[in-house]
Amino acid sequence: MTTDNLRNIPVLGKLWERIEAMPPPVTEDSLLLRILVQLLVIVGIVATDVASEESLNLWAVPVSIVGATWSWYRKRDRNVAAKFCIAIGMLVALFAFFTRLVGELNDTRLVLAQLLINIQVLHSFDLPRRKDLGYSVVIGLILLSVAATISQTLTFGPLLLVFLALVLPTLVLDYRSRLGLSKLENINPAVESRSKNNNLSLFAATLSPKYFSLLLLITVGLGLTIFAFLPRLPGYQLRTFPVSAPIEYQGEFDERSIINPGYVRGGNEKGTGGGRGRNPDQGPGEVDSTFYYGFNQRINQNLRGVLKPQVVMRVRSQAAGFWRVLGFDKYTGQGWEISRNDDAFKVTRPRWSYQFYLNPFPNAPRFQEVIQSYTIIADLPNLIPALNKPKELYFPTQEVAIDAEGGLRSPVELTDGLTYTVISNVPFRDRSLLGQTGTDYPKNIRKFYLDVPPEIAQKVREKTEEILLGRTRVAKSDRAIDSPYEKALYLAQYLKQNPNYKLVKALPYLEESEDLVEGFLFGYQNTQDGKKVTGGYPDHFSTVLTIMLRSIGIPARVAGGFDTGEFNPFTGLYVVRNTDAFLMTEVYFPRYGWFGFNPIPGYPLIPASVEDNQTFSALESFWKWIAGWLPTPLRSGLDSVIGFVIGWISLILGWFLGQFAKGWVGLFTGLISAIAFGFIGWLIWQGWRKWRYRRWLHKLPPVEGVYQEMLKDLASRGFAKQKAQTPLEYAETMRGHHATDEAEVIEEVSQAYVRWKYGGEAGNLSQLRQLVDNLRRSHLRKLKKRWF
Repeated sequence: MTTDNLRNIPVLGKLWERIEAMPPPVTEDSLLLRILVQLLVIVGIVATDVASEESLNLWAVPVSIVGATWSWYRKRDRNVAAKFCIAIGMLVALFAFFTRLVGELNDTRLVLAQLLINIQVLHSFDLPRRKDLGYSVVIGLILLSVAATISQTLTFGPLLLVFLALVLPTLVLDYRSRLGLSKLENINPAVESRSKNNNLSLFAATLSPKYFSLLLLITVGLGLTIFAFLPRLPGYQLRTFPVSAPIEYQGEFDERSIINPGYVRGGNEKGTGGGRGRNPDQGPGEVDSTFYYGFNQRINQNLRGVLKPQVVMRVRSQAAGFWRVLGFDKYTGQGWEISRNDDAFKVTRPRWSYQFYLNPFPNAPRFQEVIQSYTIIADLPNLIPALNKPKELYFPTQEVAIDAEGGLRSPVELTDGLTYTVISNVPFRDRSLLGQTGTDYPKNIRKFYLDVPPEIAQKVREKTEEILLGRTRVAKSDRAIDSPYEKALYLAQYLKQNPNYKLVKALPYLEESEDLVEGFLFGYQNTQDGKKVTGGYPDHFSTVLTIMLRSIGIPARVAGGFDTGEFNPFTGLYVVRNTDAFLMTEVYFPRYGWFGFNPIPGYPLIPASVEDNQTFSALESFWKWIAGWLPTPLRSGLDSVIGFVIGWISLILGWFLGQFAKGWVGLFTGLISAIAFGFIGWLIWQGWRKWRYRRWLHKLPPVEGVYQEMLKDLASRGFAKQKAQTPLEYAETMRGHHATDEAEVIEEVSQAYVRWKYGGEAGNLSQLRQLVDNLRRSHLRKLKKRWF
């Protein structure tokens, strides 16, 4: 269809004629500005693909370059046909956006990014005006922001620096364009004569490489400083969380099944492995180098070997913690198993939501809601890591399962790229309250968590009581340890610090009839040269602590999971590796539930949890990095000072923000506190300014100080002295705005200043000060009459 045929269509023809009748747009002629804007858009597109780790939008880079080139050569034309094609293309892009949005409601960020990229590609064919280039800059900035929310690695960092390096000159050229500065006039005549209307010279005359580098350095430094001081505040109330696209699985979900690829296939019992690795579930053997042996229905602690470090997941969490996977209640003599595996039950979510409501667990009187988002990087078993006491799960399968020990299970293995979110009610750990819980254990707890093999029960109990009475190296107090909490704490410290029980690298295999706990405490049977060997592998410490507690009537179990991992302050994520997996002892306290103790040497005795203040964890990470370069004495002193300051700031900020979560009373309390702190801060600021002004006056010669004080007083009334005015010209001007007596005072002080400045005559200082004071009082009297 030709252009003439389009004009003959009734509605379209009139619209065409109206567009043709519009005045031509004011074009942007700066080629350098257009190139920089196009580079910003390219960085935004590339950043989106890098952050999502998928090359879905790279096609847009060459197409948008073609569009921008075409737009440059056709910038003075009306391009009516092109505008109609662009409008139709945008409608198609919008339809595709809504179509994809319906299928990916779980995470709309990439869908939005793809819509913006499609719009930018179409928009690149119509960029005549500076305002159109501004739209492209905004799209590039939005794409970079989307990439920032998706990115989980430092790969995004260089792209951010490139974007910043491009946006600074872009803003300079955009500002010049807004001012209509298309030439070098009034900037640098020498440069103008050499290359008039040259875009590069225009830019260099405004922002030289020296000042550009300085501005970039200041911007990056200021940004990192602000980033370091940004608090990580708990308790945000968003309820739209990252979740992968729905996963459809074949067959029926067997909630009893645990799929650990690290265990060899075999066995008739369901849930004992079913993998392809090297770990046998009983007897001597070698560990699989990739998959942690402790994530299975039955775990064998008669395995030897080590894992090869590998990143398995990244976690964004409001608080650090132990990413718990599953618990074990039955000790087998050489390992553990879940005795009530058949009691696992399914939980189904509605089809319109990714939210699973999990059965509520008993909670301590005080707990904190913690939201965690997990992104799996390497294949894991079908066990779902989560902080203690999960109450809600956002997961892409239709069903999940919960076992008797509080572990979460998926119908499928957790594979690379899987994302899910957990909300947990993590209890606070109050040592004084837990020490008063007593020993009134429920029947179900006594039934499953006090069992000790009868062959070693008496021997282990006697050894445990001997340790509690001995107070060897850890505690030197004469007070008896009477509470279960203090006993658990003491025994964990004892195993961690006693030189008789060390981490052993070359540990002999256990005989079929040999017990792990007995060998750890009293010596293994098959040792080289007949030497006595005690201690064991890291997980053996937790097994021994659990059995020792059971032997004296304290319910305990072991729980497998991942340590917190390495916190990356730039991404805000905890990077977790397979080597972070271990077993930890959990002890039951009536009315409070289960709490972890870690007896493994090299680990904190108490795992990280919500009671640890993490408001300024990014700042603390930066400080640890800087402190590593400082001498030890200086680092120790600064550590105590900075820790004290951060602690108080966190305490005040936490109290203030906590008020807004206490209903209307807390809301008004928070607002009143904010107003009060703001007013106090304003008073301090005003006092500081007055102090600086007084200090500046004292440094001036006496006559000049009196004159400057008069000028400041007059400026506060709206009669500021212009820089081009001489003191006598200013005094003459004031005659038209003041009464005769006031004008004479101004002139006399000005004359005295001139005589001192150019003649060295000091004059009568006390009289000059009196005149300035009288001038101020005269003004105050007039104000009182006006008000009253």
